Amino acid sequence: MAPDCDRGPWGASSAAEGGHAMKAPLKPLVLPDVPPMPVQVYNPARLAALAATALMNTEPAPDLDNLCELAVSAAGTQQALVVLFDARHAFYKAAAGRGPLTLGRRSIPLHADACPLLAGASGPLVAADTARDARLVHLPAVRDGTMGAWAGFPLHSADGLVLGGLCVLDEQPHPWTGRQLGTLTRLAAAAGDLIELRRRMHQAQERIDALRSSGAAADRLARSLQDNLLPPMITRPPWLDAAALYLPAGDGETVVGDFYDLFPTRQPWWCAALGDVCGKGLEAAKVTALARYTVRTEATQHSSPATVLTRLNDALIRQHVNDRFLTAVCVMLRPGPDGGVRGLISLGGHAPALIRRADATVEEAGRPGLLLGIFADARLHAEPVELAPGDALLLYTDGVTEARSRSGHALWGLPALSTLLAGCDGLNAEQTLERITTALSGHAGDYHSDDTALLLLRVPHHGERPP
Repeated sequence: MAPDCDRGPWGASSAAEGGHAMKAPLKPLVLPDVPPMPVQVYNPARLAALAATALMNTEPAPDLDNLCELAVSAAGTQQALVVLFDARHAFYKAAAGRGPLTLGRRSIPLHADACPLLAGASGPLVAADTARDARLVHLPAVRDGTMGAWAGFPLHSADGLVLGGLCVLDEQPHPWTGRQLGTLTRLAAAAGDLIELRRRMHQAQERIDALRSSGAAADRLARSLQDNLLPPMITRPPWLDAAALYLPAGDGETVVGDFYDLFPTRQPWWCAALGDVCGKGLEAAKVTALARYTVRTEATQHSSPATVLTRLNDALIRQHVNDRFLTAVCVMLRPGPDGGVRGLISLGGHAPALIRRADATVEEAGRPGLLLGIFADARLHAEPVELAPGDALLLYTDGVTEARSRSGHALWGLPALSTLLAGCDGLNAEQTLERITTALSGHAGDYHSDDTALLLLRVPHHGERPP
């Protein structure tokens, strides 16, 4: 049975192809109650190794399709897939058992696929009955009954990094034998060898191209890295309304370093982070990747955002990727009494966050700290944050407040942002960011002198259901 035209092979909607729109902000999809990805998914070394294969969003490979056919035969299942995953999407590079897949129907949101779990595992993952497996019950294909059994086998790079997986699946629960698992492990190794061969071929071609056009290969790699630095969707708890957007500078072709993130840590805490790396290009992208991966890792270990940013500062100084530095804001939040939200905020050289109270007053949040990546002792502080129902917390980069007018002279400024935020009565998180974007476009036109990133966290009123 071939999948229908609007859904992926496992029943999940296909992701749109292509990169960020240059003029219109992305509207992140909100998926509540989605378990967090393994932090290894966002490892910059893994993302760079995947980008080096140049296999994401490319046409099917007959040799990998043949391996999928062998996997179906060996496992006695209905389907086999070769899946690659970056930090935004799972991409079906090869498939067997469900009919041909067009390019536009082979990319799905990361959280809708099981293969990314392999990044945090030490070997294969198998589930004889997915409906009884806590790791997989949230997947759309499990909920709609189209995936009753699943087994995944990691595809490794030459450096041992997990680039994706060879997986087999069946609509009905399926017991796995030792012989089947052994055969599938060998087939996964063969698939990994084919991917490594393609990586080497692509690397050789890039070296040739680099000789013809100096810097072209570095720009492509930097763009690939940046595409993976923004989360594919805003996952949020049921007690919070959240939205984010990112507008690239200039014509959108220059790689720069703004990033944002929102993810669960230790129950019931959630972490929100937003940062801005100095400079642009591949060197800025390297620091951005290190920053986001470090924040995700440290936030699961420490409840203080000041400690998280201090650990990030230590990592930047210790690893000394390059001479770039960054500013960042980190917030740790949990639900409080009477429907409110409580937490802590820390600033690492970043502008204070803005709190819009339900009564339309606006105030700053956070105590200034030093830039990250320069001083061994950043002297960061954690300040309390309390949000009542109807209150909203806005994190932003200086691309907002320093947006220049069409003439190139006047800056938009913090007072204009505060006034606009105060006037957003009755708007949810996404609508508020849309109003800010509209005002920015009216001030600066279609050209943005710097990257712009915003993350808005709003506490719903009593009885209100977040979008």
